[in-house]
Amino acid sequence: MTTYRVRHPYVWIIGVSLLLTGAVWLTGLAIARDDLLPDAGPSWYYWQLPEPTLLTRLSAWGGYLAHQLAIWGIIYYAQTRVRTYSAGLHPINVIALATNFGFIVLHLAQSLVFYDGLAQDVSIYSSQGSVIALLVVVLLMENRRRGLFFGKKAPLSKRVVEVARRYHGYLFSWAIVYTFWYHPAENSSGHLIGFFYMFLLLAQGSLFLTRYHTNRAWTLTLEVMVLVHGALVALMQAGPTGFWPMFFFGFAGIFVITQMHGVGWSLRTRWLIGAGYVLGVVGVYFYRGYDRIDEIVRIPIIEYALVFVLVLLVWPVVLVVDAVVDAVRRRRGSGTDPQRSPQATGVGGGEAGGSKLD
Repeated sequence: MTTYRVRHPYVWIIGVSLLLTGAVWLTGLAIARDDLLPDAGPSWYYWQLPEPTLLTRLSAWGGYLAHQLAIWGIIYYAQTRVRTYSAGLHPINVIALATNFGFIVLHLAQSLVFYDGLAQDVSIYSSQGSVIALLVVVLLMENRRRGLFFGKKAPLSKRVVEVARRYHGYLFSWAIVYTFWYHPAENSSGHLIGFFYMFLLLAQGSLFLTRYHTNRAWTLTLEVMVLVHGALVALMQAGPTGFWPMFFFGFAGIFVITQMHGVGWSLRTRWLIGAGYVLGVVGVYFYRGYDRIDEIVRIPIIEYALVFVLVLLVWPVVLVVDAVVDAVRRRRGSGTDPQRSPQATGVGGGEAGGSKLD
C-alpha cells in the first residue's frame, strides 16, 4: 500500500494553521458589521445577523452538512478499506486533509457573502458542549493506558471503552466540524485563537491510521490547548479580575490529575509539576480571595462526573446491541463477529498508543 512520509509533520500543521488563521483575520476585516444586536448575556451569541434570511441559513447549514458527511464518509472508507496503521500518510489521509482545507476555504467565502454561521439557529451551549463531549471521551478512552486519577485506572467497562475507541472518529469529527461552522469568520482575539485550535484538530482528525495521529507529545499538546484557549478567551472577555482562573486552573488540574501521567515522565517531574500547580493556586488566590477557590474544581468535577455518566448511559445500549448481534450470528450460523475482530478496531482504535483526537 502506497504511503507518504512527511518530514516534520507537526511543523507543517502548525504553519498551515497559522496561515489559515491569518486568512480568517483578513476575512474578519472584510465582514465587519455595525448592525449586530446588543450583547444579551452569557447565553447570547453576539456575532449573528439581526435579520437572517433563508439563503443565509442554507449557506451555513448546507456547508456544514456537506463538510460533515464528507468527513464521515472518509472515516467510514478508512475503517472498512484501509484499516492498518502506517508510518506515513495513506492516500485517504491526503484526501481528508484536502477535503478539510477545501471546506475551510468554503466557510471563509460563505462568511464573506452571507456572514452567519450555525449560531443563528442553535444555542451557544451546543458548541461548548460538543467540545466537552470530545474531551470527556478522550478521558474515557485513555483510562486503559494512563489511568484517570494519578495514573490509576478507574473501573470503567472495557466494552464501552472498546466501542469508544472504535467509533470516536465520528463523534470527534462532529464536534470539530460543528464548532467550526458555528462561528462566522470573525477576527476577534477569541475567534482567532479558537479557529487556530480548530485547524489543528481538523488536521489531527485527518491523520487517522498513522503514527502521526498517535504521537503522545502531540496529542497531549492538543488536549492541553483547551486550557490556553479557555483561559485567554476568558481573560480577554472579563479582564484579570474575571473568571479566567476557573478555566486555567480547572483544565490544569485535569492535566495534573490525569493527562501528564501518559507520556512517560518520571515521578520526580510529575511531583514538580504538581507542586508548581499548588503554588500557582496559592499565589493567585492570595490576591483573588480564598473564598473563590472553589472555581478551580468546577471543570474537573464536571468532566470526571461526565466520564462515569457516559459509561452508565452507553453500557446498557452496548449490552443490548451486542445481544442482538450475537442472536443474529447464532441464527445465521456464522463464525466470529466481524465487528469484534482485530481488523475492525476502527479509525484511531486499538492499542497504538497516544490520545486519539480525531
